[in-house]
Amino acid sequence: MSTTAASDTGATDGRSPDEIRDRYTEIGPITGSLHLDLQGTGDQIIVGIGSRRGVGIRDVRMAMGQALSMSGVRARDVVAIATVDAKQNEEALLELADVLGVPLKLLPADVLAGQQVPNPSPVTERLVGVPSVAEAAVLASEAQLISPKHTYRGVTVAVGRLFAVPRPQEQPRPHASYGPQTGFGPATEARVYDQYDEAYIAEDLGHHGDAEVVPGLVDLAVNVRGAAPDWLQDRLRDAVADLSAYPDPRAATEAIAARHGRPADQVLLTAGGAEAFVLLARALAPHRAVVIHPQFTEPEAALLAAGHDVQRVVLAPPFQIDPALVPDDADLVMVGNPTNPTSVLHRAETLIALSRPGRVLVVDEAFMDAIPGEPETLAGTPDRPAPDVPGLVVVRSLTKTWGLAGLRVGYLLGAPELLRACAATQSLWSVNSLALEAALAVTTPPAAAEAEGYAVRLAGDRDHLVSVLAKVPDVEVQGPAAAPFVLLRAGGPDPVGVHQRLRGAGWAVRRADTFPGLGSGWLRVAVRDRSVSDQFAQALDAAVHPGR
Repeated sequence: MSTTAASDTGATDGRSPDEIRDRYTEIGPITGSLHLDLQGTGDQIIVGIGSRRGVGIRDVRMAMGQALSMSGVRARDVVAIATVDAKQNEEALLELADVLGVPLKLLPADVLAGQQVPNPSPVTERLVGVPSVAEAAVLASEAQLISPKHTYRGVTVAVGRLFAVPRPQEQPRPHASYGPQTGFGPATEARVYDQYDEAYIAEDLGHHGDAEVVPGLVDLAVNVRGAAPDWLQDRLRDAVADLSAYPDPRAATEAIAARHGRPADQVLLTAGGAEAFVLLARALAPHRAVVIHPQFTEPEAALLAAGHDVQRVVLAPPFQIDPALVPDDADLVMVGNPTNPTSVLHRAETLIALSRPGRVLVVDEAFMDAIPGEPETLAGTPDRPAPDVPGLVVVRSLTKTWGLAGLRVGYLLGAPELLRACAATQSLWSVNSLALEAALAVTTPPAAAEAEGYAVRLAGDRDHLVSVLAKVPDVEVQGPAAAPFVLLRAGGPDPVGVHQRLRGAGWAVRRADTFPGLGSGWLRVAVRDRSVSDQFAQALDAAVHPGR
């Protein structure tokens, strides 16, 4: 496979910030020698960055990765990072320059203040004296802005091009078209919500449903069973007596393997599905990584945090996959099934059609066990062996159906050599003893039968939720829904305010405008019992039609 194993060494290699600063910072303009040295090598991308003081490297790398992805350019094309000279001691920016191996250009504030930026910020101008550090830094570098500035958790990034030389045989990227003209492109304007003490951009890879839940609100934001069954809680309590021993994953690994009709060397236990994505991002070195959106944001977040370029295939409603949208040379493709937040269950044949020689195909089946019979699973069962698809990796979770999100237990299914590469980057004893006990407990035949019964009841409750939501005027429910949640788009006179009005009425639902490809008015609603769904439908009607 072309996505080879890669090391995950630290960016600084033990060097001090002063050593990195001496090597990578330059005072003054970017023009001149930079053009002479780099002519003829393709796109020359300048990244302008403005950030709050003390920002972390993960947030800086995430913000830059998102901005580059939305601009349709690659991290390998970045030739310099530019910012205001007051940031000369900002360790995250120094480390980013070190990771990319490019200079950090420090520009005087008075030079930046003289730039006519397209998106000035009164707050930035008041605090820094510059209307937009990120945009001004690009323009002061004699580069042309190629996309709107992008803000993520206190980091603002603007992307500019010095010049572009077409690459031989470079094909257009149809999925790189973003913005209002598509109707589903991600917005990049920061908006402040009173219940949070920070500004969130409309697209936020780090935002999850648990952030919506506060005491006093009915939780329809988290897609996890309310509590583990009593018998499972009792078994975990009994296992506490053995916590003096180090975790041994062998028995749980064998049990998971038997559950899917696989040999044990095709199973790697992880601390939830989120760790599985981190391990894949560390172990692989893709040339062209593609994430199909809208979907769970952690796969892209993990890739960006590991320093990979990410390209997107953004689906429009009804969010069905067309394998032809994925570039043929993509050697890593990530997709969810059923997909979070769309609740779409893709046909197994469609996903298999995404496979190619030399490509790793990662299918996130975190919610597959919530579907009766798991008809489209690629993980395999003792009665239905997994299909022989080279490069296929399946991510599974045990936390959703069993109410174990706080315990963190999931696993990877795939080729032994790829799983060994992932395991080599995993922390020692990553999966704790209680998580291993839970894995053993929920893979027994009685537990499997209970899970199937839960999935059947859940499907009935979901159908009821869809039916009552469909009666709310100016609400469009996406379907057919297959997962323990549904995606809807609210209309009415003020769709942007629906989320906030629901909170005011005591309901926590998942903002879906933070998912790439969705925008204002999109909400994800977890399936609960039918009486709760009836009450929520009434609350949603009131939130969509305030004052009626």
